[in-house]
Amino acid sequence: MKKITIFSDGSSLGNPGAGGYCAILRYKDHEKIIKGGEREATNNQMELKAVIEALKALKEPCEIELYSDSNYVVRGINEWLENWIKKDFKGVKNPSLWREFVEIAAPHKIKAVWVKAHNGHIENEKCDQIAKEEAEKLKV
Repeated sequence: MKKITIFSDGSSLGNPGAGGYCAILRYKDHEKIIKGGEREATNNQMELKAVIEALKALKEPCEIELYSDSNYVVRGINEWLENWIKKDFKGVKNPSLWREFVEIAAPHKIKAVWVKAHNGHIENEKCDQIAKEEAEKLKV
């Protein structure tokens, strides 16, 4: 399996409001930026959307180290997901996004790592900036 590093962030102007996301995929010395947004979204939705869209860009099963400043995403993947699946996402926020994540993540081995936001982490800062720019484009 190829070893891929993904850095991701999401932004929402309002919460809910115009939302943007960004992910940086890195394989060896190659890098790809995935970005986009939605007119009406929460911050958590955009955090998760960044991860989903990054995974969709992969063409084969990979071993992934995912860096996010979202406890919701990191703990969701590492700690909560197993029980959420068992209870069919009952009472879980954003169940459709989590179901999409489960489906798209299935062939991969993913380890999520939390990074402190706005703390000089180069890739996190870049994702944050791009996610905000994407949200700004959709601001009414």
